[in-house]
Amino acid sequence: QVQLVESGGGLVQAGGSLRLSCAASGRTFSSYPMGWFRQAPGKEREFVAAINRSGGTTYYADSVKGRFTISRDNAKNTVYLQMNSLKPEDTAVYYCAAGPTILTMSKGVIDYWGQGTQVTVSS
Repeated sequence: QVQLVESGGGLVQAGGSLRLSCAASGRTFSSYPMGWFRQAPGKEREFVAAINRSGGTTYYADSVKGRFTISRDNAKNTVYLQMNSLKPEDTAVYYCAAGPTILTMSKGVIDYWGQGTQVTVSS
């Protein structure tokens, strides 16, 4: 069993930046590819970004490519999402996730979910 706890969400103006963190516990963090999803009210949860076990390979949704950066520090059991040039359409609850592979995670196959952290971008 893996527990994931997100932090770092908040209110930011359009064009600003936020850095989300996800702290993992329960099993070896480095055993899992990790990712971020988001869900806005009335919309389905969507894939944002994923990173492999070592941190050497990443994958992003087209909507955030060039603006968001996913990274991980296995020594700290933590994965990050650096969000720059934020837009109002980025407003959502952001969820940390652990899954089998980057490819399957991008399609919604997830083993463990965090509780989510709210990100609100004002216009």
